[in-house]
Amino acid sequence: MPGSRDLDPSSSPRALLGAELRHAREKAGLSQEELGQRLFVSGSFIGQLEAGTRRMQREYARLLDEVLGTADFFQRNCGAAAKSKYPEHFVEAVEAEAEATEIRQYSPLLIPGLLQTPAYARAVFRAYRPTAEEEVIEELVSARVERARILADPAGPLVWAVLDEAALRRQTGGRQVMAEALGHIAALVRRNRVIVQVLTFDAGAHASMEGSMKLMDFEDAPPLLYMETVGTGRLEDDPASVRYQRRIFEYLTACSLAPDPSLVLIEDIAQDYGHAEHP
Repeated sequence: MPGSRDLDPSSSPRALLGAELRHAREKAGLSQEELGQRLFVSGSFIGQLEAGTRRMQREYARLLDEVLGTADFFQRNCGAAAKSKYPEHFVEAVEAEAEATEIRQYSPLLIPGLLQTPAYARAVFRAYRPTAEEEVIEELVSARVERARILADPAGPLVWAVLDEAALRRQTGGRQVMAEALGHIAALVRRNRVIVQVLTFDAGAHASMEGSMKLMDFEDAPPLLYMETVGTGRLEDDPASVRYQRRIFEYLTACSLAPDPSLVLIEDIAQDYGHAEHP
C-alpha cells in the first residue's frame, strides 16, 4: 500500500486529484480497502489513484463524489486529467510509465517505444495506419519521442528490456533505419541508460511466445502490468497476474544472452545493416 508521502499537486492534474482523493478519504475515515469495497475495486487501485499512477475514469469520479460527499468535485476535475495525445487504450500505461521507478519489458516483434528512433517509429506508425495523413503520423512520432525523454533523466526509471532477435532482424523502415535504430539502442546501453538482453532464435520455445509484456514498479504504489495487442491494451494490477508475468520475465532473462554478448550482437547486426550488401 502507498505510504503517507505528500504529493506535489503542481506536478500534474492526476497528482492533484490523487492528493484530493487521499484527503477526502481520510476525512471520511475510510481506508483504501474500505473505499475500494464501496467502488467494487481493490484497495491497491485506490492507492494507485492517490499516487497518480492511474488516471481517474469518469465512472469512478461519479462514485467517489457519491461515497465521499464531495458534491461533483471529482467529476468536474477528472476531465482535465483525462486529456492526452495518446490512444485511449494506451494512455494509462504511458502515464504510469512516467511515474515508474523500474520498467521491465519483453518485446517479441518490434523495438519497444522507449528505445525507438524517430525514423523507426515513423515506419511503425505508417505500417499501422497506411492511409493516415502525414500530420497524424508526425504527431504520433512526436509523442513517442517525448515519451523517451525519461531516459535522458539520470533520476529516471531503470529500464530493462528483453528483445527478441526477430525484432532486430525485421527490416522496419529499411536497412538504414534499422542501422540507426540498433545503433541508438547500443548507445543507450553504453551510456548505462538501459539494460538490454537479446532472446536469440536458438533459445527455441519460451514462456512468452504469445505476446509482449511490460512490468512497472513504483516508489509508493503497487506494481502494474501492461499487456498489449494491435489497437488495444490492458493495464493490470492483480497481484497474482503481476507475480506470474514477473516470473516469466525472469525466465526470459535467464534464456537470453547476457547484457555484454547482447550488445555485441546488436552492434554486429547494426553494422550488417549499414553495409552495402546484406551478409
